[in-house]
Amino acid sequence: MTDYYKVLGLPREASQDEIKKAYRKLAIKFHPDKNLDNPDAEGKFKEVSEAYEVLSDEKKRQMYDQYGAEALQGAGMGAAGGASFSSMEEALRTFMGAFGGASGGGETIFDSFFGQGFGGEPQYSRQGVSKKAQLSISFEEAAKGIEKEIAMTNYAQCNTCNGSGARSPDEIKTCTTCHGSGQLHQTRGFFSMSSGCPHCHGSGKVISHPCTNCHGVGKVKAKQHIKIPIPAGIDDGMRLKMAGYGDAGEGGGPPGDLYVYIRVKPHDIFSRDGDDLHLTLPISLTEAALGCKKDLPRLLSKKPVRLTIPSGTQTGKTLRMRGEGLTNVHGHGTGDLLINVQVETPVHLSQKQKTLLKQFQETEKSQNSPQRKSFLDKIKVFF
Repeated sequence: MTDYYKVLGLPREASQDEIKKAYRKLAIKFHPDKNLDNPDAEGKFKEVSEAYEVLSDEKKRQMYDQYGAEALQGAGMGAAGGASFSSMEEALRTFMGAFGGASGGGETIFDSFFGQGFGGEPQYSRQGVSKKAQLSISFEEAAKGIEKEIAMTNYAQCNTCNGSGARSPDEIKTCTTCHGSGQLHQTRGFFSMSSGCPHCHGSGKVISHPCTNCHGVGKVKAKQHIKIPIPAGIDDGMRLKMAGYGDAGEGGGPPGDLYVYIRVKPHDIFSRDGDDLHLTLPISLTEAALGCKKDLPRLLSKKPVRLTIPSGTQTGKTLRMRGEGLTNVHGHGTGDLLINVQVETPVHLSQKQKTLLKQFQETEKSQNSPQRKSFLDKIKVFF
């Protein structure tokens, strides 16, 4: 006796959604039109369809669970023991019912299943191919924004025939194979399917005398100079979309797009993190101890900005200057300038400098070096 749950690969407590999902997967797998070289596919298709017919109906499922498949013989089902739909048409009706309304608009399940429109109108036009380009700019150009020009070789619409591909409008004739529909219709059992006409390639038209410039293609290679507006604040790796700057479309379809990938060259002084600029500032030991003022460069201005470094500043300290960063590429404000202070230990000391440092060392107290005192207190346990 056939176990319908086993046929669908499901436990007996499976939900209706799980039953439908399992059936759809198996029905597509074993559909005869997808398995022309597999004589066993039709039997498997009928078997999974019969299992779904029973388990998807709550009343039939309840009878099956309580009394087995024999109880369903009076409900229009065949005898137990295998796929017993009386005809392929019954199995196909179940298939149609299971997939009904599955698409939600646009391309239907039958479009993706059979690879062609299922009773829909032929589509003649097609968007052109989109292109990619890479553009390198300087750190300053990324910060302030700039317009750059690039040269691209694309397929553009032929000006001689205005994209028709024909020497003249009179040379465009209706395809005699598909009679202008662009499709050939076939009937396979329960289904009526359409496929693109191989003679006119789905356009419904044929050209008796092609254009001498594009040789019937409707497009020619052309070099274009495209101006790329680069917004202020753009970062390395970002992508700009230039709509309509790809290859020309076909059959009146729109042109493709151009995607420009930005590469920003590194700067000698500044680096960035989002909209914030980072700068490493080396200062002397005495400047860190006594405090000082420093004039720092601005990325996009010759006028410096003054930074006050407080006395006792430690190496690695980060100071922030509000509003001195980069403009947000989406217009959401401006970042900050973050200054990482690095205190340099003096080298190549003169004898006088060494003497002065030794005199200072003799006067040092623990409060002069709080981090060192804390460290020494922690390591006492090791001695």
